[in-house]
Amino acid sequence: MKGFVFLSLAVIFFSCSKEEPAKIETFSTEAFVFDIGDSWEVNATTRVKGFNQKEEGDNFSATIVFDLDLVTPEGDTIKSLISRVEDKTEKERINDIPLEVQFELDSTYAAGDYTIIFNVKDAVTEQISISTTAFQLVNE
Repeated sequence: MKGFVFLSLAVIFFSCSKEEPAKIETFSTEAFVFDIGDSWEVNATTRVKGFNQKEEGDNFSATIVFDLDLVTPEGDTIKSLISRVEDKTEKERINDIPLEVQFELDSTYAAGDYTIIFNVKDAVTEQISISTTAFQLVNE
């Protein structure tokens, strides 16, 4: 009987002590627009955490792949307006990675409400996180 209790407790202890894998998450997504005369400059940022990190020697590294989609006031989506791979290597464990993009919209883009969609993927686990933010183009 004591053996059964010990075995049961051991199974419960080891099954509960497993660490859940991190889940990728984007946060603090923002966009800023600057009127530069005959066009607009758009700056967009988001941060990502919960990605897989490799420990090699004294360094930690992570690879994040992301696409930026743009939704126009008419509801059309411009897929993969920007596509990038962000490789990060640090001496200490990486808490989060900032993703930043800058692009220009010329005068063919109408005034109105736009949405930016960050499609972010951990290159190792292939987990995906999506975040959005809105901005407005205003003719002055």
